[in-house]
Amino acid sequence: MLNIDDIKKLLHAKRKRFIMNTNASIQSINLIIEHVWKTQEEQRQKLYREYSQQFLTLFLEWDISVQETKEEEEKLANLFHEQQKIFQAERIVQSQRLKKIVNLYDQILKSMEEFQKDHEHLLTDEQSEVRREMAMLQNKIVTDQQQDLATIRKSLQYLLSDDAEERTGT
Repeated sequence: MLNIDDIKKLLHAKRKRFIMNTNASIQSINLIIEHVWKTQEEQRQKLYREYSQQFLTLFLEWDISVQETKEEEEKLANLFHEQQKIFQAERIVQSQRLKKIVNLYDQILKSMEEFQKDHEHLLTDEQSEVRREMAMLQNKIVTDQQQDLATIRKSLQYLLSDDAEERTGT
């Protein structure tokens, strides 16, 4: 049979084994937990590095794209302003040309009116000249006819008087 001292020794040995087993289990669990934690930490770090690099690359590309977009926007804005200036200048040139066309048209109308008036005056003057010349010609013809008639009368009178003298014998 076991006495109390033996039981105490036995219990004490069991307790020591239990504590050792517990400590060994705790150390083993701690090692496992530490290994799992390190593995997870390494995986987290690896994921973090991979995604950080991907995000960094994407953000850099995005930033470059934003800068290029801004540059293109500035170029387009400058081009738009240049086109607007050119358009305004062309509008001014077209407006001036239109004014020149209107002025030229007015000058042509004025010239046509003056030409028409001059033509009418010329025609009237020419008609007056033609009438005057016709009147002078008519007067000349009448005068010439009168002279011819006078000459014919004289000739006839002479002939008649010669004829009468011949008949009378003188």
